[in-house]
Amino acid sequence: MQDMPTNSDHHAVRQRWMSVLARASADSIAVRLREWGEIPDYTLIRGPEGGLAMVRGRAGGGGAPFNLGEMTVTRCTVRTVDGLIGHAYVRGRDSRHATLAALVDALMQQPQHTESLERAVVAPLEAAEQERRDAIAAKAEATKVRFFTLQTTRS
Repeated sequence: MQDMPTNSDHHAVRQRWMSVLARASADSIAVRLREWGEIPDYTLIRGPEGGLAMVRGRAGGGGAPFNLGEMTVTRCTVRTVDGLIGHAYVRGRDSRHATLAALVDALMQQPQHTESLERAVVAPLEAAEQERRDAIAAKAEATKVRFFTLQTTRS
């Protein structure tokens, strides 16, 4: 008998795809959705609407938390024709981005679409993000000074 996924497993999986969608651009999500297939009809339940969210930091990366400042966010909630509800919060004021991310969230909750959307939309967006991060890391690595290789010369 196959193990049933627990609620916390589903939560972690959903958190992953929502995170990928929030960091991707609206254009990249739209392109991937078009390649996936016909986008079903949906209804806007809430938003898209902009607002502010408090960004918190930690001193030294792990110390006491402090309020760093506010950033703009856009949220959206949609309902598909099948009755599933998707939510999204994205950085900035891009209402199209929030709407598309919420739509993919709703579609990912349909068992018949989850696997195909993972392959066609979420995984490629995640791979593109990792490529961008690797390029930034490689550029930073090229400027890194290795002090242990320097030697002092004395006469």
